[in-house]
Amino acid sequence: MGMGGSAPKSISPVVTHEAASPPPRKDPLLQLVSLQKASGCWRLDADLAAALGKTSEEVEKAKPASVNSEVWASILALIWLHGFKMDAKEEWELLTLKAASWIKAQNAPCVSECVEAGNTLLGCSVKKEDLGL
Repeated sequence: MGMGGSAPKSISPVVTHEAASPPPRKDPLLQLVSLQKASGCWRLDADLAAALGKTSEEVEKAKPASVNSEVWASILALIWLHGFKMDAKEEWELLTLKAASWIKAQNAPCVSECVEAGNTLLGCSVKKEDLGL
């Protein structure tokens, strides 16, 4: 008899507890994916830098002068995915196609330079062609 009354009570604290304590570190892949804008690009901000494992300053400093920050951020995201997350490619392949077509639509002048600078920053060696650019 006493058991029946206590069962519903024991359920609610567990639920509340889980909602109140998020995992200590977000999965960088999920973080990166969640930061992509509807247009297909990424914004250059602290959240993106964190997902890439860099500081905002490092990411800003490595940006080629002639490129807009969204193109740069998007190229970095593509390089990071191709360089570090090939094992999860089916999860992000479509969003990189969207990003690549967004980048191409910007007619950015120095995509090759950005890919080179991005590879240097992230310690990768991804080819421009592999990024769909």
